[in-house]
Amino acid sequence: MPKITIDGHEVEAQAGTNVLQAALQAGLDVPHYCYHPGLSVVASCRLCLMQMKQPNPRTGERDWAPRLFPACQTPVRKGMEVRFDSVEVATARTRTMEFYLLDHPLDCPVCDQAGECLLQDYVESFGSPTSRMVEQKHVNAKKDIGPRTLLYSDRCVFCKRCIRFTDEVSGTQEICSVNRGSRSEIDVFPGMPLDNPLQGNVVDICPVGCLLDKDFLFQQRVWLLKRTPSVCPGCSTGCAVQVDQNENHVYRLKPRFNPGVNDWWICDEGRFGYKYMHDRERLCRPILRRGSDAQTPTWEQIPGIVRLRLEEIAREEGGSRIAVMLSPFMSCEEAWLLVSFIRGLAPDATLVVGPIPVEGDDQRFPVGASDGDVKFMVRNEKCPNRRGVELIAERAGGPILKLDEFIAQAGGGAFAAAWLAGGYPKPWVSKELGAAASKIPFIVAQDMFENALTQAATVVLPACAFAERDGCFMNHAGRLQPFSRAVDPPEGAQRDGQYLHELAGFEGLFNAGWIRGLMAKEIEAFAEVREAPLAPKHLH
Repeated sequence: MPKITIDGHEVEAQAGTNVLQAALQAGLDVPHYCYHPGLSVVASCRLCLMQMKQPNPRTGERDWAPRLFPACQTPVRKGMEVRFDSVEVATARTRTMEFYLLDHPLDCPVCDQAGECLLQDYVESFGSPTSRMVEQKHVNAKKDIGPRTLLYSDRCVFCKRCIRFTDEVSGTQEICSVNRGSRSEIDVFPGMPLDNPLQGNVVDICPVGCLLDKDFLFQQRVWLLKRTPSVCPGCSTGCAVQVDQNENHVYRLKPRFNPGVNDWWICDEGRFGYKYMHDRERLCRPILRRGSDAQTPTWEQIPGIVRLRLEEIAREEGGSRIAVMLSPFMSCEEAWLLVSFIRGLAPDATLVVGPIPVEGDDQRFPVGASDGDVKFMVRNEKCPNRRGVELIAERAGGPILKLDEFIAQAGGGAFAAAWLAGGYPKPWVSKELGAAASKIPFIVAQDMFENALTQAATVVLPACAFAERDGCFMNHAGRLQPFSRAVDPPEGAQRDGQYLHELAGFEGLFNAGWIRGLMAKEIEAFAEVREAPLAPKHLH
């Protein structure tokens, strides 16, 4: 890798990168608006200007060039020397920031971007505390440019990130620039609202409060939010996301950089698909039915009740009369614990993977891109962990059925007991599955919402949503990705991993990493977990 000198310090840079990338990776705080690593370079904001040594045409010796260069547009070369800490660079930054503030409104107290606005940060670090502007500022009306997005043109710094995103990533090209000179502003084409499946990303990449998410608008101050790394359960891609919550309530999901999976983006389906977590209709207490009588046992009683009843059925009717349906929304650790528990008391119990929700076709972006040019894909398989639970069921050995085979055998009375795991965010129980379940005398139903299975179940256990659990998912490509619990389950519920941990015969608190270590001894695929890397601290 080439070595360059930045502000007197030698830095090792990756070949093919630019100086701005090298500086950011070295931990330097270099201001930038227009540059984004997932978009083309336009060098329009003029904030990342630097000085560079070049041969003096008169003497031939290397000296600091009189002009400044945009770091984002200058590729690294072995032996080059640049600096950002000179008087010339500081003066250029201050003057550039002054231009940005000429028409910018001083509405920070009510701006939804306050607290994560680069204009605020850069004025504090690189700008001037006073303004020489005395003329009246240009005022532009707020615009509703789509079903989920508002445009506050007054706050725009004209970085054109949003335009380049809709041109280069989504390929839908709704956003454009209109007018000329000081009257230039961002807008959408007439009759083309911003309404593509990736549109929420333009809010993420906007460095100021110009583009705002209607869903999050005025909901929380960002400095109150707690951020937890997680994995989106919306489809089998397994996008890395950040769960932002306060006081046990999730307010938004944002993408995390994850090369080779989702890079810097997420789709709107995943971004806004978390709200079922706060649905008041969620199951939140265990239920035990004895005939027409329904009781609410304590969580301490559940392992004993379930184990005693299943052991009795295995002893009297045989382990082959017991079945377990694993959910593709379970974490790998939860599925392994459940299979370990069942196989421990009934080695010949039947395993089956639950319904795999599929909606339409895969969506490729940019729209119309050929396979080699695809930058983002929304997959039609709408669950996060099919590969993981299938692998666990396969490696557990013993009888395994396909879902339609299980439904046929259950409907014919082949099973005396079944553990049916759900946790789907949308209605998922088909008429055939509901009818087959009614033929099973003893059912443990693990789900988030009431349905035909929970109504027929002897024991009902509330299931957790993805942000309420720890573990890992295996995406469509077999990549094992960990995620962490961001919030607690509803009051009265317990984390799935905890009661499955106890059922499997383990003591203490459930720890996903420790369980994964046990899994890796049996299934080598769980030995390598691939976490999303951290982006450079000052990269925006």
